[in-house]
Amino acid sequence: MTTYYHGAGKRGPYFEGWYLKQQAGEGGALALIPAVHIDRGGRRSASLQVITEGRTWWVEYPDTEFRASERIFQIQLGESLFGRGEACLNVEQDGLSLHGVLCYGPFAPLRSDIMGPFRFLPGMECSHGVISMGHSLEGMLDLNGKRMDFSDGMGYIETDRGRSFPGAYLWTQCAWREPQRGSLMLSIATIPLAAGHFTGCICAVLYGGREYRLATYRGARVEHWSAAGAAIRQGKYRLTAQRLRGEGHPLRAPAEGSMGRTIHESLCTDMRYRFWSGGTLLFEHTDCRASFEYADERNHHAKSAAT
Repeated sequence: MTTYYHGAGKRGPYFEGWYLKQQAGEGGALALIPAVHIDRGGRRSASLQVITEGRTWWVEYPDTEFRASERIFQIQLGESLFGRGEACLNVEQDGLSLHGVLCYGPFAPLRSDIMGPFRFLPGMECSHGVISMGHSLEGMLDLNGKRMDFSDGMGYIETDRGRSFPGAYLWTQCAWREPQRGSLMLSIATIPLAAGHFTGCICAVLYGGREYRLATYRGARVEHWSAAGAAIRQGKYRLTAQRLRGEGHPLRAPAEGSMGRTIHESLCTDMRYRFWSGGTLLFEHTDCRASFEYADERNHHAKSAAT
């Protein structure tokens, strides 16, 4: 049985968040990240981050205004509700007014947990989950007086939980309908262990009515990864993700349960994906509404030490 919320009874440091991306039928996108976090001192709080193509907003809530269900996808945050059938937004804070209802079609879950046996690895600082690789979307939102129409749109939902985001990682996601329906997510990260670290990857591709799974626990290896994109290979399968254009906007991210780290995400960036099976190119897809994040605190710390 799928568990949608793992934080009941947790002590710090701990965070759990859900990433909901909405793509309009014709241009435009919006991402919402409700989350709960507990720092090392046991201080509990909750938050909502709102991401558009041009900027981001952060809204903090007391822990008492957060509720989540373990058995169904349902999150209550202040006066907003995120559920399997719809999201009802009612946010009124300094500089942010967000109201409206989004209706979701049936979710498209993966056949099994994207983490595979990694979910049993002791001491994992972050675990990832995919709730829906792509679902239909309808509805209207009012964002600071501007109407956003998501008629004939597409949605995507994933989740993260643990202590901290990896120090170095890459993540990209894309869903499309034409010329043939497809969806993918790829994450690469440096994973610390008691005696060192390793680079791991998880990837799911839905295309042509089939689910492909590429992951370190299935023998996938990372050929290269950087702020410009990545390439991974597993047996006869090879996926490349090339970042063509797009600037990131600042988001808060967890570090030891506290949302004190700043990362940068491109909600809508130009990406080119290619996926091969042996010598056959199954698809080449270029999309201006792909999402992309890249962070490497190792380089940041190395530069700081050098100066």
